[in-house]
Amino acid sequence: MAGDSDAPLGSLFARSAVGGVLMGLANLVPGISGGTMLLAAGVYPNFIQGVAEVTTLKFRMPSLVVLAGVVSAAGVAILLLAGTVKGLVVDHRWIMYSLFIGLTLGGVPIVKGLIGELDPRSIGGAVVGFLGMAGLALLQAQGVTSAGGADASAPLFFLAGIAGASAMILPGVSGGYLLLVMGMYVPILSGIDAFKEALKARDLAALVDPTVGVVLPVGIGVVVGIVAVSNVLKWLLARFEKATLGVLLGLLLGAVVGLWPFQQGVEPQLGDIVKGRVVTEEVLADLDPDDWPTQTFTPAAGQVGGSLAFIVVGLAVTLAVARFGSRGESQEA
Repeated sequence: MAGDSDAPLGSLFARSAVGGVLMGLANLVPGISGGTMLLAAGVYPNFIQGVAEVTTLKFRMPSLVVLAGVVSAAGVAILLLAGTVKGLVVDHRWIMYSLFIGLTLGGVPIVKGLIGELDPRSIGGAVVGFLGMAGLALLQAQGVTSAGGADASAPLFFLAGIAGASAMILPGVSGGYLLLVMGMYVPILSGIDAFKEALKARDLAALVDPTVGVVLPVGIGVVVGIVAVSNVLKWLLARFEKATLGVLLGLLLGAVVGLWPFQQGVEPQLGDIVKGRVVTEEVLADLDPDDWPTQTFTPAAGQVGGSLAFIVVGLAVTLAVARFGSRGESQEA
């Protein structure tokens, strides 16, 4: 096949690696869809097709090249940047959430382009998707869904891996956002960061706990989620394309509801309930700022202006990646 020649495969691998890095970063931050980033890089259909083929024991070279590029680049990005991104979210929440909003909104024209002309099926799907994601945001704001945290067990990390992976390959659905809603976002990033630090220190004893408790269950859940959702999504798009894409568009727009930037972590008081535990002096001493509950605040004029600027920056980044992806597809054609 022409697609098996060295030059096209090299170009495909390069775009897949770029998409993988963006996908890895997207899954570290709430609000950004890993699927949208693959779509923007121009390799999303190839990735879905590749997963579907491999899981049915079909091994074509273009599909293997795409999967190798995406998976390896995403893994490196997550391993190297988990601690940095977690720190930025905790310490500079309003800035990062503003950036996330822009990155998320940048995916709207991409998904809208896939839908084409809106019809009752796509509009109805968009309404359902928007209400579903907005409902998750409301539950998160009320603290109903934050059941994870420091007390999370391996089975819960496994379920979080399935949920995060299922979301990360859907354009418009943020895996990081769902993990945030589940209360598993910071614990997973902390576990990955601990794994990285133990590797750097070559400390085998310190490596056991994050590996067994976090990395393995999350990793297995990710594989299960990707395989299941890729095949289901391929089936839905083949039979109910307009409605399915409409739901994805609604999920993308609804994700912005939960990313209100002007919120901050607040140190809990004695007697408060945090992560299902009553805060005592002993519990309070063990709580990191990562685990503090958040509350909204009234922004200063400078923060409002800064937030709008970061939204524009995020929007421009996603659109620039989309332009890069469409250019790569045109060159291949």
